[in-house]
Amino acid sequence: MTNHIIKFITTFLLSLLVVFAIHIFYLKTQNLPLFDNKIIAAYIINFLAAVVIYVSLFLLKNKFKEQLGFLYMGGSFIKFILFFIFFYPAYKLDGQMSSLEFGAFFIPYLISLIFETLGVIKILKK
Repeated sequence: MTNHIIKFITTFLLSLLVVFAIHIFYLKTQNLPLFDNKIIAAYIINFLAAVVIYVSLFLLKNKFKEQLGFLYMGGSFIKFILFFIFFYPAYKLDGQMSSLEFGAFFIPYLISLIFETLGVIKILKK
């Protein structure tokens, strides 16, 4: 059991770190601010939320196998709420969301979503 969770967390963390490095490198090459728009918070919150969702689903897989898809959707809804609590107010201070703000949140969100989805697929196949 713990091997699956450790493997998921390790692979996910390493992948997210690589994406973060590429993201920062791109910002640097474009002479854009590197650590604005809550970029670090976006990566950390998306990582933690994805890990909590995956571990929760993994631990509930036997008891709620038929409902795992709905539980996964509930976890995604919670991530959506986290966005509106932690990021949306700051991003909309000037009345609009810039592409840098969108990218700072959406890139780690997308990577997290992909890993969560693949993780849930593996759980459901077992």
